[in-house]
Amino acid sequence: MIRAFIGVQIAPEVRARISEAIAQLAPEIFGIRWVREENFHFTLKFLGLIEEPQIELISNALAQAIHPFRRFTINAKCFGVFPDIKRARVLWVGLEGSDMPALAKSVESVLEPFGFPSENRIFRPHLTVGRWRDPMGSQQQLEGKLKLWKNFEFGESAVDEVVLFQSVLKREGAVYRSLKAVPLARD
Repeated sequence: MIRAFIGVQIAPEVRARISEAIAQLAPEIFGIRWVREENFHFTLKFLGLIEEPQIELISNALAQAIHPFRRFTINAKCFGVFPDIKRARVLWVGLEGSDMPALAKSVESVLEPFGFPSENRIFRPHLTVGRWRDPMGSQQQLEGKLKLWKNFEFGESAVDEVVLFQSVLKREGAVYRSLKAVPLARD
């Protein structure tokens, strides 16, 4: 069995800027497990456990889902938390891009017949950069730190392919491996 998800890679220079910001935040935020820079990505759909023969079926469905989409860019900006500042569990960087909601919806709809149910949550494009194991301390202090980054832009990434990734969980964090990349149409 393979633990898998569908995602989009982020440009190396954008990942580096996010890492620089995290280096400034890290000494002031406690109890968080940081995501490694090489793992920053935008998840379109978490699949869970799949069998190896499903890789080709999922890849073909992905090609169908993204066929109508042209390459586009996403902009990484600001920090935020899920579910909210009072119960922060996930620290994220926001993503903006006009085609992202439609792309995610298309991916979800072609995968539903394969037994991957649609999400009930509101679609909020983001990169997870850290997770708290326990509820964090002073929300007021965290809120103040995040406000300093409210309008900060980390940069743009070209979205020119969607990737089926394998996620291998290890003690030091997950390791992601591309199983199949499906390109978006050129302009």
